[in-house]
Amino acid sequence: MLKAEHLTVRYGEKAVLGDLSLEVQEGEWWVVVGPNGAGKSTLAGALGKSVPCEGTVTLAGRDIREISPQEYARKVGVLSQNHSAVYGFTVEEVVGLGRYARHTGFLRKGDPEGSGKIDGALALTGLSEMRKRNMLTLSGGEQQRVFLAQVICQDPDILILDEPANHLDLPFQQELFSLIGEWLKTPGRAVITVMHDLSLARKYGTHALLLDRGRCAGQGKASEVLTPEALREVYGMDVYGWMKDLLNTWNE
Repeated sequence: MLKAEHLTVRYGEKAVLGDLSLEVQEGEWWVVVGPNGAGKSTLAGALGKSVPCEGTVTLAGRDIREISPQEYARKVGVLSQNHSAVYGFTVEEVVGLGRYARHTGFLRKGDPEGSGKIDGALALTGLSEMRKRNMLTLSGGEQQRVFLAQVICQDPDILILDEPANHLDLPFQQELFSLIGEWLKTPGRAVITVMHDLSLARKYGTHALLLDRGRCAGQGKASEVLTPEALREVYGMDVYGWMKDLLNTWNE
């Protein structure tokens, strides 16, 4: 569905992401993990067409440089890490902005499925009863759910989510990843998620890309990539042992 070959991103003379290749297939949930500064968000930006890059990224065999932003948004929904509400739109209005790429005709109108898609996205994210709320009155976690609903409302085939659990309390984290899993069950879909939480990555990811200072330190099935040895090498500590110690505190 989405393929990157020899992907490189430079800021000045420095390559923050170097010679990376990745192929995402239908039904896969890729988790992108690694320490701070590993290039995770940069990769999400490159795949989402917001960060200039060298190499090639193709969507269903087409170079994404040849695909217009509107057409790309019909296929790929991107939730960035940093966003916040700055205007007093209602929840429903913000979610509805996800339908822009589906508008046709004069003044970008003509979206007969729009109303149903908005309702569905609100229901899926548990926001139906908040649809008339002003965005400026919402908590950070509630706003995060609204922006996720906006991306889902695009009705894309691929979701690229950069730290989607930011600002979310534990119940909402569980709800969020469960609903993404439900969304993924529809044929023809795939998910790429940047994560810091390795426990969530291991639980939900079918495949993993482990980054270390902009380079691939491992990729493939999550169970084969996120091993104690590989994590120790990249993070410089016994990640597996540390997590076991944390879990054991609940058994004391």
